[in-house]
Amino acid sequence: MSAIAARPSFAELFTPKLITVLREGYGWGDLQADIFAGLTVAIVALPLSMAIAIACGVTPERGLYTSIVGGFIVSVLSGSRFQIGGPAGAFIVLIYGIVEKAGYDGLVMATMMSGVILAAVGLLRWGGYIKYISLPVIVGFTAGIAIIIFSSQIKDLLGLTVDKEPAALLPKLQVLAGAIGSLKPITLAVSLISLAIILGLRALRPTWPAMLIAVGFAAAATAFLHLDVATIGTRFGGLPSGLPAPALPPFSLAKFRAEIPDAFAIALLGAIESLLSAVVADGMSGRRHRSNCELVAQGVANVVAPIFGGLPVTGTVARTAANVRSGSHGPISGVLHALFVLAFMLAAGPLASYIPLAALGAVLAVVSWNMAEKGEFAALIRSRDGDTLVLLATFLLTIFVDLTTGIGVGVTLSAFLFLRRMAESVEVGDRRAFLGDDRSDQDNGEHLEGDDDLMVYHIRGAFFFGATATVNAMLDRVKTFPRAFAFDLTDMPIIDRTAANALHVFAKKLAKAKTRVLIVGANAPARRALLLAGLRRPQVVYVRSLDAYEALGPAADAV
Repeated sequence: MSAIAARPSFAELFTPKLITVLREGYGWGDLQADIFAGLTVAIVALPLSMAIAIACGVTPERGLYTSIVGGFIVSVLSGSRFQIGGPAGAFIVLIYGIVEKAGYDGLVMATMMSGVILAAVGLLRWGGYIKYISLPVIVGFTAGIAIIIFSSQIKDLLGLTVDKEPAALLPKLQVLAGAIGSLKPITLAVSLISLAIILGLRALRPTWPAMLIAVGFAAAATAFLHLDVATIGTRFGGLPSGLPAPALPPFSLAKFRAEIPDAFAIALLGAIESLLSAVVADGMSGRRHRSNCELVAQGVANVVAPIFGGLPVTGTVARTAANVRSGSHGPISGVLHALFVLAFMLAAGPLASYIPLAALGAVLAVVSWNMAEKGEFAALIRSRDGDTLVLLATFLLTIFVDLTTGIGVGVTLSAFLFLRRMAESVEVGDRRAFLGDDRSDQDNGEHLEGDDDLMVYHIRGAFFFGATATVNAMLDRVKTFPRAFAFDLTDMPIIDRTAANALHVFAKKLAKAKTRVLIVGANAPARRALLLAGLRRPQVVYVRSLDAYEALGPAADAV
């Protein structure tokens, strides 16, 4: 089959999984399974959505709007059968900074711009490039975000009185430490009891909605015992009883320009989170997602959700995993999850005013603990190699500078680390060295007696600019030249222009010594690169194999 025929069609890449599931046949039993899974995920999403919104510096209903509108769109258009869209803890740091700097209108503009970016990346079929972000970068920024999320909840967990809480970690901790005298024992008690309920139920009854039970118990205790603790009602005035009318923020060219960096940051983080979540779902279900279709779905969701007062939308690992574990058959469970959240807001919105912020802080404390991949972090630290440097740089910059800088520096360091490892994997030497002949004296470049007619140097591995110095150093050791010098490139898969130019320079040196230059076994892309670098006849002769050249004997001079 030709390469063109094997290329997936547009329909194969961008048909939503909802259509795929319906084409396969969808019955009453499948719907029952999806109703149960959707309800289960909605129960998980309710407290999380409000807690994430509050931690982002906005009102709690914006988290619910995100789960309803964003979750619905993601499930309808998703390239994953089980993806659940909504607000995510990983965005808290980024959103908080944008809201503090540009207000909610600035966040809406940045989110909508990020949606266009995500959809464009998907339609251009660039979704696969996200996989090139290394594990140390992902673990580093995730652990950094977890610490920042937890630090943002200390005030509500302890009931501290703070006039202005800084966004930066160290100033925040200094202010919180200075306010420790305002700690309220009753708030601390609500926090500890909520944590105990969540952790206890997860250990004893893992199938129960531990977070919702903890928040519900704390709200009931607050209402009936008239506890003097901060609640959603006392801080935000309760929840509305429906979705808002769609509205766009006021547009200005200056604000558009100012939000471009934030839009790219939201798009990058959203793509990483969504595709990681889809990969987790694939691993749990044995299915396979369509990454580019998934990015288009996330893009559309991020354009529409802010119009209804939402936050940035992404795939959520915990809720997606809960969806799979609950027996979901496909995207309809995600659609139902959004409708169940909407039903809760319509029916029980006023009751949410009794939810203590300490209970929601306990929810986010557990989320931050689970978010930090502690085992992976420790393993990377113990490795004590370049991956450790990438991890720590990403982690520390995320905490002490910002998320965008942490990811940017981490990705750059990972790229350099990869290039170094690739360069070190390149081997070069005369043929006797690779055959294990202890007569090889490649270090001084001298020939063995009887080998003056031909010298062969074999290059193994990807030969690119990072490995050029190694190969040049080896070639510089050649002191005397035979009648013919062969570069055996049979085991060299790729060569770039810098490396090809290095061979050209050495070939010119050989030409001055009246030595014939042979290029042996170069594949088509490598041969093209060498020709572009100037390695052409009559200076250079290309042959398929060294054996074929040597079999010509005296006639080889005529090649």
